[in-house]
Amino acid sequence: MYKKILIANDGSEGGARALSVAIKLAHRLKARLDMICVEEMPIAPATIDEIVEEQLEENHRYERVIGQARSQATAARVKIETHVVSGHAVSSIVEFIERGGYDLLVVGFMGHSALYNRLIGGTTDRLVELAPCHVLVVK
Repeated sequence: MYKKILIANDGSEGGARALSVAIKLAHRLKARLDMICVEEMPIAPATIDEIVEEQLEENHRYERVIGQARSQATAARVKIETHVVSGHAVSSIVEFIERGGYDLLVVGFMGHSALYNRLIGGTTDRLVELAPCHVLVVK
């Protein structure tokens, strides 16, 4: 069935629920499990210091997320490889899937208002639309 699973985790509650499901699935299927976190930089930074500050903040946030993921995976006897990349979440994740040949992407659902989704769209919606593999959305 699935041999390579990628969990996209942004550190949110939805990301934590998706991680839990991905670990259980990887254990059950004896699949490889990787996790990607995407550092989104400011769209129009005023200074280079703003970029550096934002990157340091993201690094600290993802250290916690990665530490929790490794602890949960170890407890479930699942090996997990973690990756932190910079860029736009959707395009970075899609490119990572294509390069890595993943069979399944697991993402958390983050609810927004109907108006927000119509005007802006959600990362999860875009990943379901653009990912070149199956996508499991965890609520």
